[in-house]
Amino acid sequence: MMKKILLFTALIVFTASTLQSQTVKKELRHVVLFGWKDKADTASINKAVEAFRKLPGQIKIIKNFEWGTNNSPEKLNNGLTHCFLLTFASEKDRDDYLVHPSHKAFTALLPGILDKVTVLDYWVQQ
Repeated sequence: MMKKILLFTALIVFTASTLQSQTVKKELRHVVLFGWKDKADTASINKAVEAFRKLPGQIKIIKNFEWGTNNSPEKLNNGLTHCFLLTFASEKDRDDYLVHPSHKAFTALLPGILDKVTVLDYWVQQ
């Protein structure tokens, strides 16, 4: 009888953990870090930031978007001052975003003002 109880308990735990892992949504994060040229004026930077901020309204496959400017006291940002974090449901969505006309129009604003860029994509793990 005890073996049956233990086996039943193990089966319930296994089933619950399997169901939980199936309900966790995978999310792909797309991190973009910008550093600007010394000659870049504030108006041009603000125009680029505003264009980036508008992308979620223009590209529906962006699940989430947030951004901010560096305020770390560690001074390890290597000239990168602006961080943008986008969330996608899949690599296909991210890839479709990269070639979307609105994204291309946004990137056309950058060559004269962008000095450094770092992009990192990762699957969220918890």
